[in-house]
Amino acid sequence: MPQQAVIFDVDGVLVDSYQPHFQSWRQMLAEQGFEFTEAQFRATFGRTTRDIIRQLCGDQFPDQRVQAFDERKEALYRESVRHNFPAVDGAVELIDALAATGFAMAVGSSGPTENVTLTLDCLGRADSFAARVTGSDVTRGKPDPQVFLMAAERLGVDPQHCAVVEDAPAGVEAANRAHMLSIALTGTATRAQLAHADLIVDSLRELTPSTITQLLHHRST
Repeated sequence: MPQQAVIFDVDGVLVDSYQPHFQSWRQMLAEQGFEFTEAQFRATFGRTTRDIIRQLCGDQFPDQRVQAFDERKEALYRESVRHNFPAVDGAVELIDALAATGFAMAVGSSGPTENVTLTLDCLGRADSFAARVTGSDVTRGKPDPQVFLMAAERLGVDPQHCAVVEDAPAGVEAANRAHMLSIALTGTATRAQLAHADLIVDSLRELTPSTITQLLHHRST
């Protein structure tokens, strides 16, 4: 059997980061005189911070200023989760089960490298991931498939033998465009919003190595 891999998004999949991200966005933008609603946050979840700032603020700020906003927002986020890490239920168990059955694993996230490192360290599973691709590595954010294709390349696994676990519609679209098995976890988005995924689950505890293997095998036959 060919090598199989699972590529995990981070926010909303390994760490329940919804509220910490929302509050850090609100605080950073309030410091700049902007309001930020939860509806706006939901509509942009899963995209890079730089893309979101450009969407919200247009071209009124130079790149250097946008970069400073980005760094401030992410520092606020890390400060929040470092002291009260909200792991997604079942994440550690799924990682361990996949590792025990020989799956290769990678992270494919739009977030900063520092956020990904913090998450894996807090989970205590940094060594389980053979590859990491973050927002610092890519030039095009989700729904572009670049992040997942780069992760597969770094793992040395054909995209058709990769499954992606995502929570955002843009991430599911990116997985589909990469021709990978898309698995959507509800929570950040509804089932209706994630309907384009190959499989939708309400908990990571619904996923097992055998389930993922069967779905990957079915796609390749």
